[in-house]
Amino acid sequence: MKVISLVPSITEALFDLGLTENEIIGRTKFCIHPKEKVKNIPIIGGTKNLNIDKIKSLQPDLILANKEENIKEQVEALMEDFKVVVTHVETIEDNYYLMKNLGNIFHQEEKAQAYNLKIYEVLHQAKIKSKVKAAYLIWKNPYMTVGSDTFIHHILAEIGFENSFKDKTRYPEVNIEDLADTDLIMLSSEPFPFKEKHIAELKEHYPDKKIMIVDGEAFSWYGSHIAKCENYFKELVSEIDSL
Repeated sequence: MKVISLVPSITEALFDLGLTENEIIGRTKFCIHPKEKVKNIPIIGGTKNLNIDKIKSLQPDLILANKEENIKEQVEALMEDFKVVVTHVETIEDNYYLMKNLGNIFHQEEKAQAYNLKIYEVLHQAKIKSKVKAAYLIWKNPYMTVGSDTFIHHILAEIGFENSFKDKTRYPEVNIEDLADTDLIMLSSEPFPFKEKHIAELKEHYPDKKIMIVDGEAFSWYGSHIAKCENYFKELVSEIDSL
């Protein structure tokens, strides 16, 4: 089966399930894992600006898309000519069924189940001792955070964080003043590439707050990725518990 993935984390999951470059024939420029394998796969644009003509020229048997990451009109245009599976992952349970469905589609049920079990194990072990109110920032100029109907929110909650903006939905804009009531400010490494200098900027307003850069992939890449974040989450929990 010739497959095109329009979703970075799903591309990674396909390789983890055992698919090869012979089967995955197209990917977005943001599909970066596993590095040594994706480099050989043709790029069909970005997640939100697909090259429809290039996708058509590749003649895939199946296209894997995502409700949030891809543009509805572009996906619908592809549906006119190809079989497209549109995924939607908001909760950890959703992720379980994503992996289960991918396992079924590609006859890799045992591998999919192994990843699901590992993900539950990783998240079960990654528990902070006491509730910490956290603001998770994904963008700057303007600052943007995550509401309660996002995958990131559910990962935060599973570990034991209280999302400072749990009363919001999707990815709301916030001001620096809105962060006054939070214990911890988490700056994600993606999609905006927060750096140490951005911690310094926020420290000017909140010198006594704990502000840290976190691995955006660990919190937002659904699919198989969390199964490989065991050490990262252990170190994060250890750092938070030592505060």
